[in-house]
Amino acid sequence: MKKGLLARFSPSQIDENINRSLDRQVKLAVTGLSRSGKTVFITSLIHQLLHATDSNQLPFFRLANSGRLRGVKAMQQPDLHVPAFRYDQSVAQLCAQSPAWPEPTSGISEIRLAIRYRSDNTFFKHVSPISTLNVDIIDYPGEWLLDLPLLELSFEQWSQQIAEACQREPRLSLSAEWRAFMEKTPLDKPVSETTLREASALYTDFLFSCKAKEHGLTLLQPGRFTMAGDLKGAPLLEFCPVLNAPSGRYSDDSFFAVLKKRYESYKEHVVKKFYTEHFASFDRQIVLIDILRMFNIGSTAFDDTRSALNMVLKSFEYGKSGLFSWLFGLKIDRLLFAATKADHATPDQLPNMEKFLQQMLAKSQQNASFEGVSTQTMALASVKCTQAAEANFQGRKIPCIKGVPLAAAQPVALFPGEVPIDIPVAEDWTQERFKFIEFKPPRLANIHGGLPHIRLDRALEFLLGDKF
Repeated sequence: MKKGLLARFSPSQIDENINRSLDRQVKLAVTGLSRSGKTVFITSLIHQLLHATDSNQLPFFRLANSGRLRGVKAMQQPDLHVPAFRYDQSVAQLCAQSPAWPEPTSGISEIRLAIRYRSDNTFFKHVSPISTLNVDIIDYPGEWLLDLPLLELSFEQWSQQIAEACQREPRLSLSAEWRAFMEKTPLDKPVSETTLREASALYTDFLFSCKAKEHGLTLLQPGRFTMAGDLKGAPLLEFCPVLNAPSGRYSDDSFFAVLKKRYESYKEHVVKKFYTEHFASFDRQIVLIDILRMFNIGSTAFDDTRSALNMVLKSFEYGKSGLFSWLFGLKIDRLLFAATKADHATPDQLPNMEKFLQQMLAKSQQNASFEGVSTQTMALASVKCTQAAEANFQGRKIPCIKGVPLAAAQPVALFPGEVPIDIPVAEDWTQERFKFIEFKPPRLANIHGGLPHIRLDRALEFLLGDKF
């Protein structure tokens, strides 16, 4: 039985899993929906680690402040078929004379860091006093996670969910053109490639309209339709749901049959492939969430994002990684929920950001904890681009932040609003209570001293601290 089980793995896979079981390798997955700050987070994390021995930017990352860290180096990534995360390009944009935020990634990417340190383990420090931990950082769009629940849904079930969602605004108005096309096209008749492409294009346009800044909807399936990655232009993405499944018989070349076949093919060749090749091998996971952006847009965007996040979090593989668990597939054992862009609120609002995120994801966090996963909620800023300030208002001082807005050339000081602890009631969303704006990255005097941040060291300690 053991021989048959081991036969499933190549020698390199067995070696990799042994290293992971012995705490010599860890796969850290970084995800989040669009504009949550994945690229900036990974760039800052890498930069902090590469310069950790000659900076004091990581006081709460114990390996760095204990004197045991010997150095960190970027290595050749293990999966040569996966695009490389372009740290050099991203950090060059951040550290330029006129700094700019890095271009966001649209697909999966990977980078490996080798962390050399003096072991504190009683056994290893005598056998091999200097140890190396390989950290593989995998960046992938959170939109792709939205597809994992499709594995448990038939085409008819998924179509029904989409049709019901399109009965409510703003999806009702945004889907009008696609729904009109589907209503006039018979599902039980043979279909041409032209009709398939037009239906798919109209549905994709509808999804992009939902995703637009003014609407901010995120529960958009299939996820690859708005974040195609290497599948851009592929016929595999040319399908869409239906509004009503045909009640009678239909031929194999009918519109409905072809859509259903392509849906099943998408699940098999895209969703399952991503799950088996990447997702199922992750050890640690951080989910980045821009809650401040949701406050600006309104209750519909908030409800949609909360539903999307709780939906995909159900798909995570939970369970402890142990000495023999590699035989059956390693599982995520630490999960960090991070509210990003904490520097866009005043410093006193960080506890509120964390409490709000805890409320927003309470059920998912409880489920993960029940399965033995160590979870934590944290507010952070990967690159701090504002400073704390004060302003006088009606004879009293109020906390503010000062920075250069994206659409401006000069810094401004402002009070963006309080972050609620509880989910706002309906009337709170309509009073323009929240005005959290985006800022330009700071100009840096010393790029080798680490990037300014908020609590990135605490995130590192939670995600990797137990490995040293």
